[in-house]
Amino acid sequence: MIKVAVFEDNPVLREQLMEFLNSNTDMKCIGGWENCELIEKIMQHYMPDVILMDIDMPVKNGLDGLKILAKTNSEIPVIMLTVFEDDKYVFESICLGAKGYLLKKSTPEKIVESIHDVLDGGSPMSSPIARKVIQAFSLIQNIPTQDYNLTKREKEILQSLVNGNSYKMIGEELGISINTVRQYIRTVYEKLQVHSMNEAVSKAIKQRIV
Repeated sequence: MIKVAVFEDNPVLREQLMEFLNSNTDMKCIGGWENCELIEKIMQHYMPDVILMDIDMPVKNGLDGLKILAKTNSEIPVIMLTVFEDDKYVFESICLGAKGYLLKKSTPEKIVESIHDVLDGGSPMSSPIARKVIQAFSLIQNIPTQDYNLTKREKEILQSLVNGNSYKMIGEELGISINTVRQYIRTVYEKLQVHSMNEAVSKAIKQRIV
């Protein structure tokens, strides 16, 4: 029996998803939640096999949920189920560890197929999302790799940012203070000629800096 957890703030859609999942003989929806505020405790208590997760939710959204799961080294596969098709959400979700990305207009049959697929090691995606990913990799291959004269430590800091780690987590991982982390990140921003974490992460991925 495949245990599925649903994180969706729309109560009507949440109930529909739960009912449909429970109608499948090999699946059981262990519960539905309106946000990811308690996701760590929920995972520990219910131990689902797969998570279906919306992005736009109050308090703690789907991206926050992915970050929390990454901190706990969770290996539970997450399939994003959202209305967002823009690159920002697609690639941020993938970078944060999502194993699949479906649009909410997907049929119930596609969702069930995707749950089986992700458990078999696949990365299910709606067709428009898969096209975006393929196009992105095509562009990446045509961009020469640059390192912007980053030191080994600066690259370690940048990789941690790409992994979705907080300043505190980076400091603990590398054994340095938060103030030192901030100093390194300011230097990284200057070398990359960016002004925010999102810009730095995006540039690092697109130009294969780390």
